[in-house]
Amino acid sequence: MIYYNYETNFKLDNESILSDWIVNVVTTYEFTIGEINYIFCDDTYLLALNKKFLSHDTLTDIISFDDTVGKLVSGDVFISIDRVRENAFGYEVSFEEELYRVMIHGILHYLGFKDKTDKEKSQMRIAENNAICLLSI
Repeated sequence: MIYYNYETNFKLDNESILSDWIVNVVTTYEFTIGEINYIFCDDTYLLALNKKFLSHDTLTDIISFDDTVGKLVSGDVFISIDRVRENAFGYEVSFEEELYRVMIHGILHYLGFKDKTDKEKSQMRIAENNAICLLSI
Protein backbone atom coordinates (compact mmCIF):
# COMPACT_ATOMS: atom_id res chain seq x y z
CA MET A 1 0.00 0.00 0.00
CA ILE A 2 1.06 3.54 -0.67
CA TYR A 3 -0.04 6.26 1.72
CA TYR A 4 0.17 10.02 1.31
CA ASN A 5 0.57 12.27 4.32
CA TYR A 6 0.67 16.05 4.38
CA GLU A 7 2.51 18.20 6.90
CA THR A 8 2.04 21.31 4.75
CA ASN A 9 -0.73 22.95 2.73
CA PHE A 10 0.26 21.01 -0.39
CA LYS A 11 -1.93 18.10 -1.55
CA LEU A 12 -1.62 15.80 -4.56
CA ASP A 13 -4.54 15.81 -6.98
CA ASN A 14 -3.81 12.40 -8.45
CA GLU A 15 -2.87 9.97 -5.66
CA SER A 16 -4.36 6.88 -7.33
CA ILE A 17 -2.62 7.54 -10.67
CA LEU A 18 0.70 8.07 -8.90
CA SER A 19 0.22 4.94 -6.79
CA ASP A 20 -0.41 2.86 -9.93
CA TRP A 21 2.69 4.38 -11.52
CA ILE A 22 4.90 3.64 -8.51
CA VAL A 23 3.64 0.03 -8.35
CA ASN A 24 4.34 -0.30 -12.09
CA VAL A 25 7.92 0.96 -11.67
CA VAL A 26 8.56 -1.33 -8.70
CA THR A 27 7.20 -4.41 -10.50
CA THR A 28 9.30 -3.56 -13.56
CA TYR A 29 12.33 -4.30 -11.38
CA GLU A 30 10.68 -7.50 -10.08
CA PHE A 31 10.00 -6.11 -6.62
CA THR A 32 6.63 -5.80 -4.87
CA ILE A 33 5.14 -2.98 -2.83
CA GLY A 34 4.97 -3.42 0.92
CA GLU A 35 4.12 -0.19 2.71
CA ILE A 36 5.31 3.14 1.34
CA ASN A 37 4.55 6.35 3.22
CA TYR A 38 5.05 9.65 1.44
CA ILE A 39 5.21 12.60 3.80
CA PHE A 40 5.05 15.99 2.10
CA CYS A 41 6.44 18.76 4.27
CA ASP A 42 8.31 22.07 4.21
CA ASP A 43 12.00 22.94 4.53
CA THR A 44 11.83 23.46 8.30
CA TYR A 45 10.31 20.02 8.88
CA LEU A 46 12.79 18.22 6.64
CA LEU A 47 15.78 20.16 7.98
CA ALA A 48 14.91 19.01 11.50
CA LEU A 49 14.87 15.38 10.29
CA ASN A 50 18.13 15.88 8.42
CA LYS A 51 19.82 17.18 11.57
CA LYS A 52 18.31 14.58 13.90
CA PHE A 53 18.78 11.42 11.85
CA LEU A 54 21.60 12.21 9.44
CA SER A 55 23.56 14.88 11.34
CA HIS A 56 23.37 17.16 8.28
CA ASP A 57 22.63 20.85 8.77
CA THR A 58 21.56 21.45 5.17
CA LEU A 59 18.35 21.77 3.24
CA THR A 60 17.39 18.84 1.03
CA ASP A 61 14.49 17.88 -1.18
CA ILE A 62 14.11 14.29 0.01
CA ILE A 63 15.03 11.97 2.84
CA SER A 64 14.02 8.34 2.57
CA PHE A 65 14.11 5.74 5.30
CA ASP A 66 14.36 2.31 3.72
CA ASP A 67 12.55 -0.61 5.33
CA THR A 68 12.80 -2.88 2.27
CA VAL A 69 13.26 -6.56 3.06
CA GLY A 70 14.32 -8.74 0.16
CA LYS A 71 12.03 -7.87 -2.74
CA LEU A 72 9.31 -6.28 -0.56
CA VAL A 73 9.68 -2.50 -0.92
CA SER A 74 8.77 -0.47 2.15
CA GLY A 75 9.80 2.82 3.67
CA ASP A 76 9.07 6.42 4.51
CA VAL A 77 9.78 9.12 1.92
CA PHE A 78 9.86 12.70 3.23
CA ILE A 79 9.72 15.39 0.53
CA SER A 80 10.13 19.13 1.03
CA ILE A 81 7.68 20.89 -1.26
CA ASP A 82 9.70 24.10 -0.74
CA ARG A 83 12.85 22.45 -2.17
CA VAL A 84 10.97 20.83 -5.03
CA ARG A 85 9.52 24.22 -6.05
CA GLU A 86 12.90 25.93 -5.86
CA ASN A 87 14.70 23.11 -7.68
CA ALA A 88 12.08 23.05 -10.44
CA PHE A 89 12.67 26.76 -10.99
CA GLY A 90 16.46 26.27 -10.99
CA TYR A 91 16.33 23.29 -13.37
CA GLU A 92 13.77 25.08 -15.55
CA VAL A 93 11.25 22.24 -15.37
CA SER A 94 7.68 22.19 -14.16
CA PHE A 95 6.96 21.71 -10.48
CA GLU A 96 5.12 18.46 -11.32
CA GLU A 97 8.03 17.02 -13.29
CA GLU A 98 10.45 17.75 -10.47
CA LEU A 99 8.02 16.38 -7.88
CA TYR A 100 7.54 13.10 -9.77
CA ARG A 101 11.30 12.77 -10.26
CA VAL A 102 11.91 13.21 -6.53
CA MET A 103 9.08 10.83 -5.63
CA ILE A 104 10.48 8.03 -7.79
CA HIS A 105 14.06 8.83 -6.75
CA GLY A 106 13.29 7.66 -3.21
CA ILE A 107 11.75 4.45 -4.51
CA LEU A 108 14.72 3.77 -6.77
CA HIS A 109 16.99 3.93 -3.72
CA TYR A 110 14.85 1.17 -2.18
CA LEU A 111 15.42 -0.87 -5.35
CA GLY A 112 19.18 -0.62 -4.90
CA PHE A 113 20.08 2.45 -6.95
CA LYS A 114 22.75 4.70 -5.45
CA ASP A 115 23.86 8.23 -6.31
CA LYS A 116 27.18 8.89 -4.59
CA THR A 117 29.54 8.56 -7.58
CA ASP A 118 29.21 10.12 -11.03
CA LYS A 119 28.51 6.68 -12.53
CA GLU A 120 25.81 5.96 -9.94
CA LYS A 121 24.25 9.40 -10.50
CA SER A 122 24.13 8.71 -14.23
CA GLN A 123 22.47 5.32 -13.68
CA MET A 124 19.99 6.89 -11.25
CA ARG A 125 19.10 9.63 -13.76
CA ILE A 126 18.51 7.04 -16.49
CA ALA A 127 16.27 5.04 -14.14
CA GLU A 128 14.37 8.22 -13.16
CA ASN A 129 13.85 9.13 -16.83
CA ASN A 130 12.68 5.61 -17.66
CA ALA A 131 10.25 5.70 -14.75
CA ILE A 132 8.87 9.09 -15.74
CA CYS A 133 8.23 7.72 -19.24
CA LEU A 134 5.87 5.18 -17.62
CA LEU A 135 3.78 7.93 -16.01
CA SER A 136 0.58 8.81 -17.84
CA ILE A 137 -0.80 12.07 -16.50
